[in-house]
Amino acid sequence: MATVAAAALVAVGFAVPAPAGAAVTRAQLALRWAPIHYQDVDVTGSHALGGRSDYITKIDFDGDLNGRNNWDRAGQTGVSFAAHAYYSVLETSTHWYITYLFFHPRDWTDSFFDTEHENDGEGVLLAIQRDGSTYGVLRSAVTVAHTNFFSYTPSGSTWTSGRESVDGTLQLQASPHDAFLHPVTAQEAKGHGLKAYPQYNIVGDGIVYYPSTVAETPSSGDDRNVRYKLIDIFASDGLWAQRANTSLFANLGTFAGDDSGDCGVGTLDCSINSANAPWGWDDGDDLPARGQIATDPAKLSVEYFTIPGSLSRTYTYNPYAGAAAALAAAAKTAPPVVD
Repeated sequence: MATVAAAALVAVGFAVPAPAGAAVTRAQLALRWAPIHYQDVDVTGSHALGGRSDYITKIDFDGDLNGRNNWDRAGQTGVSFAAHAYYSVLETSTHWYITYLFFHPRDWTDSFFDTEHENDGEGVLLAIQRDGSTYGVLRSAVTVAHTNFFSYTPSGSTWTSGRESVDGTLQLQASPHDAFLHPVTAQEAKGHGLKAYPQYNIVGDGIVYYPSTVAETPSSGDDRNVRYKLIDIFASDGLWAQRANTSLFANLGTFAGDDSGDCGVGTLDCSINSANAPWGWDDGDDLPARGQIATDPAKLSVEYFTIPGSLSRTYTYNPYAGAAAALAAAAKTAPPVVD
């Protein structure tokens, strides 16, 4: 597909066309706020697969829900690197909280002094204030970069630093595929830590992913206009429904991954069971517990930010709530986050 020039970065202008008919759905809300996503790509080294190891894709990109064959299958023919990302929406009377997960089959390296592992799941939480408009107002973002979280606010946000200092400004960018201004995120190559653009950026080869209802496959490791499709974590056959699938998860919130194939060859090590779903994300130095960035984002928000006005802590929609006891137990017993 043709490479297009990046749209100008902007920090204001939240108004977008209202959907026809009834109030906005969670899917519409997730699509409206989904990030424009800059993915740095490294095409060198055998574990890079010519850049494909840095492409975002579905967890079942190879046609199955076995997390322990993804490293090997990524290098085989007949698999799909069509661009997808996962989302969940939680609701209170005052806010929407949208979590996005970007998945890679490999967290890889070409350095003998570094480690790699099968599967990689990192992402971002957006807090949207319900102000009576169709899509609300974006107030903050918290991103996941390995075992650390980073917080951001867009220009003009009323939210400021709380227990955690705001790490930067969340930029917005116009999409060539819709009328929306989207937050802009970026992931590094190889390890795929995620921050707000331009704290990470494309260096040389890279892909710019745009939210859409279409899943496109990059034409190469240097494609600046690729559409990605969203998948609901809470779908009837979605990731949350698969949480007890022992082929996909080693424990509640941790993807299953082994050290088969050439994972770890030429590097320090290939660690196992090292990638996490949103309900397993954790910044061990911060007060919110493992997974609460996704399962109790109102709690995380009041810890991370100083928020004027009203913020309800009571959820009107939170499918994670039914597993609260199991999530709390996993937070105490699960191995340390590695991702």
